[in-house]
Amino acid sequence: MEVITAELLTALASGTAGAAGQQAWMSLRDLVRRRTAADRMAGAPEELPSGEEEFVALGEQAESTERARALARVLALRATYDETFRDALAAWRSTAEDAAARTGAGDVDNRVTGGRQGTVIMGRDFHSPITFNQP
Repeated sequence: MEVITAELLTALASGTAGAAGQQAWMSLRDLVRRRTAADRMAGAPEELPSGEEEFVALGEQAESTERARALARVLALRATYDETFRDALAAWRSTAEDAAARTGAGDVDNRVTGGRQGTVIMGRDFHSPITFNQP
């Protein structure tokens, strides 16, 4: 299984991946909380960490690369010894990367400065004409 990157985890935890990223972050929380002890492989550590502690820690400091790396390490360890978790994590990763890619590309930073303004439109990806003062 490919490694979950710290960059992906921080984007989701910090909200920079938008609504889809927030949804992916919550689905990771649900996945981490789900225990699948019946599918653990032989040789798994007796106290295999769930990742809940690391998930909460990253949620508290969403920009922390170190906390994101800690969560990524626990997810990888758990995936090594739990086939069901590995499959679910791989599916989650695909969805999460898509969410982050859709919102991360073409970020918009709207600013209005310089005193009084007339009509201002802020946004991204407008797909139809914008008109004002039409009869």
